[in-house]
Amino acid sequence: MKLSDYDMSASRGFLSHFEIVDIDLPDIFVPIVQAAKNLSGLMTTGRVRHWLEQLPVLDLDDWAANAPEEQVRVAMVRYSFLVQAYVWGESDPPTALPANLARPMVAVADRLDQAPLLPYSGYVLDNWARLDRQGSITLDNVYMVQNFCGGADENWFVLIHVAIEAAAGPLLGLACDLVEAARAEDTARATALLEEMDSHWDAVNAIFDRMPDRCDPYIYYQRVRPYIHGWANNPALPDGLIYEGVEKYQSKGQSFRGQTGSQSSIVPSMDALFQVQHGNDPLRSFLDELHAYRPVQHRRFIEDLREHSRLRDFAIASGDAALRKAFNASVEQVARFRTRHLEYAASYINKQASNGKGNDTEVGTGGTPFMKYLKKHRDENRAQLI
Repeated sequence: MKLSDYDMSASRGFLSHFEIVDIDLPDIFVPIVQAAKNLSGLMTTGRVRHWLEQLPVLDLDDWAANAPEEQVRVAMVRYSFLVQAYVWGESDPPTALPANLARPMVAVADRLDQAPLLPYSGYVLDNWARLDRQGSITLDNVYMVQNFCGGADENWFVLIHVAIEAAAGPLLGLACDLVEAARAEDTARATALLEEMDSHWDAVNAIFDRMPDRCDPYIYYQRVRPYIHGWANNPALPDGLIYEGVEKYQSKGQSFRGQTGSQSSIVPSMDALFQVQHGNDPLRSFLDELHAYRPVQHRRFIEDLREHSRLRDFAIASGDAALRKAFNASVEQVARFRTRHLEYAASYINKQASNGKGNDTEVGTGGTPFMKYLKKHRDENRAQLI
């Protein structure tokens, strides 16, 4: 396995190989891009739907099928933010998405084999740029390109994820090397690679620890989170959302999962590498469903890791104390990451006062109860220690 086979690199991991500001869309997208860039202003008026309903209906079926993937992914970012703003930008969500948003949204999503709403890839992986183009992808050198309301808390929430994804890049390269080391039964190399992985996990977890620095739990819950929900298992949209003008949906409400950090491919990749098994529960079923919301190449990377990794089996069979220690250290780092996620879920969501609009303190933005099962999955992760 090589990262380059999956449009990935050790310097960027699952982040886009391009920066959104470098990709120009055809002229027909000018009003769409203008609206997306001014989305904060449109939402502040209190009648964002009025403004978005005036956008042209673009027939993108042929364009989306043939355009460079980078352009389609940028269109996905712009349209998916507009779609979320239309649904959640006013007090009560609509039952239908108008054709001028629905048809283009479905066209670009179909090309990318993703669901037609905001995905993690559109919210985080493709939605960043560097201030110093010669510098690294770090918190002090990146900005969020497409916003909803804007502000430090929204930016910081997304940029923490961007920085984590960049810092996780070396972990993914090491994962590929570890698959080969285990296959070759090279104890010394596997041990060295795991020890290196442990140090990179320190960097990832240090970034995650900084979430509270500039993202306040109250602001997150009230002004960031409301716009990233989907329309599956959401009491505010019990019948889903109708995509007007989209023939294949036959005017029936569609229920899609909302954007969530659980769509990140980092932890599933580590589960695949370390052969972590999760028992049947609602969160596992939810995460299995979310796999289809990831970019195609990222799905394939996880699936290939899961198929080829025999790392834990090798560490056990080797009987080598140093290898087992190194293996356990990295497994514990993933458990630490999961513990921090659990703590944030409690403080940023579970302990907040519900503001309605489908923004439930007991249900994640993807539409599933989370507190009980996040802890269970963390414990199952830790149970893989040897």
